[in-house]
Amino acid sequence: LKDHLIHNVHHEEHPHAHNKISVVGVGAVGMACAISILMKDLADELTLVDVVEDKLKGEMLDLQHGSLFLRTPKITSGKDYSVTAHSKLVIVTAGARQQEGESRLNLVQRNVNIFKFIIPNVVKYSPHCKLLIVSNPVDILTYVAWKISGFPKHRVIGSGCNLDSARFRHLMGERLGIHPLSCHGWIVGEHGDSSVPVWSGVNVAGVSLKALHPDMGTDADKEHWKEIHKQVVDSAYEVIKLKGYTSWAIGLSVADLAETIMKNLRRVHPISTAVKGLHGIKDDVFLSVPCVLGSSGITDVVKMILKPDEEEKIKKSADTLWGIQKELQF
Repeated sequence: LKDHLIHNVHHEEHPHAHNKISVVGVGAVGMACAISILMKDLADELTLVDVVEDKLKGEMLDLQHGSLFLRTPKITSGKDYSVTAHSKLVIVTAGARQQEGESRLNLVQRNVNIFKFIIPNVVKYSPHCKLLIVSNPVDILTYVAWKISGFPKHRVIGSGCNLDSARFRHLMGERLGIHPLSCHGWIVGEHGDSSVPVWSGVNVAGVSLKALHPDMGTDADKEHWKEIHKQVVDSAYEVIKLKGYTSWAIGLSVADLAETIMKNLRRVHPISTAVKGLHGIKDDVFLSVPCVLGSSGITDVVKMILKPDEEEKIKKSADTLWGIQKELQF
């Protein structure tokens, strides 16, 4: 029937996808990343990889059944990493996930062991890809992925504080009655418990909130703005307590980063990168700072002007992470 219906005028041997994205791990986070990427039309091929074959095939089929409503012609999956060949971007979400009340740092050795298998396989089939690490503790695992992959630092990116900053801007927007896109504020440092809000940069339309309200972010603040940073830190714990895991916001935040990379937008994002030499940090640690992101990965870092106490907090984060990293076995 096909031959009667269509006449083939040019037979391509092996057409490769030009904008292929692979997602490793089809848990709640991996699938939220996948659907968010599909709905933003960022790839011409999306590939899923996991070790649980039934779940993997089921998720692939479920997405394929939505093909009519998507603009991604090819959705594939496989346990073998050969399916990821020639990816431009590989997003790693696989690993043990946080249990209720568990800190992100606690997941570390479990996930390092998983990365020892994943990363060499990704590198083998997509030696020129950008690696976007989402698994927690994201800053340490981005370092681990960099070490194992042998990739240059600019191609190994941690999703970092992109989500923390989005959460902060959401909460700020709620307080002010303004859309989060028009509320500006940056959370940097470690993704999670020791993240640092940069109060001096919080603004609407370039109007510094700290200049209007000097107590902002301090204990003396009658409006308790420090509370919204505390909510950002607690937000994952709260969502995990209520629904068991987090998925939608991290999926959207990863698709936001994927869009910047795939379209070479050169937007600035608070994402995890090598910070040795910045803010007095002497060790090979990865932390979130505002980074210019594009099709080759992270090309530039914006030099933030931090208050001494903010710099101190970032240094402390770096020391904590290095303390854990230097003990890791890989």
